[in-house]
Amino acid sequence: MFAVIKTGGKQYKVAKDDVIVVESLAGEPGAMVELDSVLMLGGDGPNADTDTAKLDKAAVFAEVVEQKRGGKVVVFKKKRRHNYRRKKGHRQHLTVLRILDVSPTGTKPKVAAKKAPAKEPAPKEEAKPVAEEKPAEKKETAKKAAPKKAESEAPAKKAPAKKTAAKKTAAKKSPAKKAATKKKAAKSKPKSKE
Repeated sequence: MFAVIKTGGKQYKVAKDDVIVVESLAGEPGAMVELDSVLMLGGDGPNADTDTAKLDKAAVFAEVVEQKRGGKVVVFKKKRRHNYRRKKGHRQHLTVLRILDVSPTGTKPKVAAKKAPAKEPAPKEEAKPVAEEKPAEKKETAKKAAPKKAESEAPAKKAPAKKTAAKKTAAKKSPAKKAATKKKAAKSKPKSKE
């Protein structure tokens, strides 16, 4: 069975287990989304159903696979002979959906949670107490070492600060010397014949 749905101002022909990319929809990955704007229902036969009474009840259920952004579109504006140029980029927010079921009656599908097998906290909890005991021992030794550092830092703070040496300024060339060099350069130039 297939359906033609409308979302984000566009129409999509979908069937069970199809993966489509639509305009941004609210929902985290793994969440189920109901698309109730069904425009047409079709079965295995050649006839499609467009009866509005049946389509009002129909719904398409999909799972959010991911939220992503499309490719960059460059927007370039120019007015010739006016030195006006603007360049701006745009990336559209998109949602990837996997169609779970096309329901002519609008009933939600019974979908087994795929993330449930991934959650097995029992073995991890057993490993945590062992890990907690070792850091606790390290923390006690770290606390003992900390007072020693404080004792060694205390005398350093009492020591008088070093006096900074006065900066010596570099002797600048006097303006007279600069003028003298200019005069020498002017005298050394060969005079042109008049």
